[in-house]
Amino acid sequence: MKSQTADRPTAPQRHEMIAIAAYYLAEHRGFAPGDANADWFEAERAIDAMIADRRLSSATNNETRHRIIRNALVLQSEERD
Repeated sequence: MKSQTADRPTAPQRHEMIAIAAYYLAEHRGFAPGDANADWFEAERAIDAMIADRRLSSATNNETRHRIIRNALVLQSEERD
C-alpha cells in the first residue's frame, strides 16, 4: 500500500502549480498591477487545498494539472462573486 506522502507533489512540482494558479488569478483580475503577492498567497492556499483533497498529486500530468487548477479557480471565483 502506498503512503499518502508518496503521492504528494515534490517541492518543485508544488511551486510550479502555485505559479500556474497565480497566473490564472492575475488573468482573472485583468493583470492589474499591484496584487502579485496577494495572487501568490491565494494560489498557495488553493494549491495546498487541492493537494490535501488529493485532486493534485505527483503523478498528475502537466495538461491535466493546468485544467484542474484553472477549473478549481474558476469555480472558486464564481462562488465569491
